[in-house]
Amino acid sequence: MQDINPDDVLAAVSASFGRRIIGVLSVAMLGLLLIYLAIFQPPPLGWQLFLLVIGAASLWLGLRMWHATRHTVVLTETELCDTAGNVLATIEDIESIDRGFFAFKPSNGFLLTTKSPGPRTWQPGLWWRIGRRIGVGGMTPGSQSKSVSEIIAIKVAQRDMGNQT
Repeated sequence: MQDINPDDVLAAVSASFGRRIIGVLSVAMLGLLLIYLAIFQPPPLGWQLFLLVIGAASLWLGLRMWHATRHTVVLTETELCDTAGNVLATIEDIESIDRGFFAFKPSNGFLLTTKSPGPRTWQPGLWWRIGRRIGVGGMTPGSQSKSVSEIIAIKVAQRDMGNQT
């Protein structure tokens, strides 16, 4: 767990305990249901293996989601990071932010485009990164995501205004 000074935090995005429970239980119940169907109502062998694999993957996803959503995405003056120690993006590296209705973004979240690509990573229910795109949101409340995205937009605009002079 990364030590983040609470005085440096401008805003944060985290999944509430209730959202975590509902999200993880939904995915885990899907996995258990698929495994149950594969064992007690067996279809042909190919479909049975398919149901078992998808059921096991759902259980694995539920576990990953539970561990990922215990962390918080934090915005400071210089970067967007999480409490696990991952730096999502620095303010200097952010090229644009998209909060639009039709943006390819997580539910209740926003999409960042950075100037340089980063490694692919995924924290289910909290954030993901593919190349230069970072999506923040999922199991998080829209109000928190909106606050963080608006502060980032202001910081990026201030940075760009400072670069023009």
